[in-house]
Amino acid sequence: MNINVVLALLVLLVLLLFSSPSSSSSFTSNYGVKNGSGYCEEGGKVIFNFGDSNSDTGGLFAGLGIYIPLPEGRVFFRQSTGRLCDGRLIIDFLCSKGLVDEHGFDNALYTIDIGQNDLAGAFSSNKTYDEVIERIPLILSEIESAIKTLYDNGVKNFWVHNTGPLGCLPQKLALPRKDDGDIDQYGCLKTLNNAAREFNSRLSALCDNLRSNLNNVTIVYNDIFSIKYDLVANYTKYGFASPVMACCGLGGPPYNYDLNNQCGSSTAQACADGSKYISWDGVHYTEAANAIVAAKILSTDYSKPALKFDYFCNA
Repeated sequence: MNINVVLALLVLLVLLLFSSPSSSSSFTSNYGVKNGSGYCEEGGKVIFNFGDSNSDTGGLFAGLGIYIPLPEGRVFFRQSTGRLCDGRLIIDFLCSKGLVDEHGFDNALYTIDIGQNDLAGAFSSNKTYDEVIERIPLILSEIESAIKTLYDNGVKNFWVHNTGPLGCLPQKLALPRKDDGDIDQYGCLKTLNNAAREFNSRLSALCDNLRSNLNNVTIVYNDIFSIKYDLVANYTKYGFASPVMACCGLGGPPYNYDLNNQCGSSTAQACADGSKYISWDGVHYTEAANAIVAAKILSTDYSKPALKFDYFCNA
């Protein structure tokens, strides 16, 4: 699904942020903080999320009726919820569900997590590296337009995620290649990751520009690439057994990904313990990996400016 489809469908997550943590949303990570710290008082903060399947908590099913069966959702929900993950997504760890009142709409935090599908789709259509890079301004112009449109309608708070390391996805690594000349020291494709880095550099600059030119606006840029790449590069530190092999798929090592037998198909099989894997299905991350990513986001070490989530309680 490309950016235009995402924005057209307005796959919005309406979530109550920083309310008292419950068993359905709290988590603890040895590499971050409890999501119970920094929560708002009663009344919370509303998030509207503009994103792709990495942050879709059920919009694809609700909007298009596409059913996503088990083993999706097997870890936490024990049933399919429309998420492409064995459990919770990053945004699930950052928020807990709630209702929205008029005040919530007026003072919401708008998150943007877009770019992975656009770059991945360009490479999948056999475009060269230079051709993919040439498409970046078009993608960024859509993001800029979305932010400005929301701003013109009164939105003041934005939380932007850059795109992750495309070259570390089992889906991309499983594609036929002549040799391993494009593989880096951690087993990822250098060309795809370089494209993601270029996109992220320009997205960061766009956020800087918007922050300077829009009055009374807060735009926090989050370096998701560095967080996820660190998981792959130092996977044993985080307790993972395999950095670039999918838990759910077909084919076995090294990637366990088959385009014609993807997770959810009758022929695919899920691993016994997803907590030992970074990748759930070759594209999306496991709940275990998402928990660590969320904890690192909350640390503000990867955010510009380094604002704690509770800043938005009164923003």
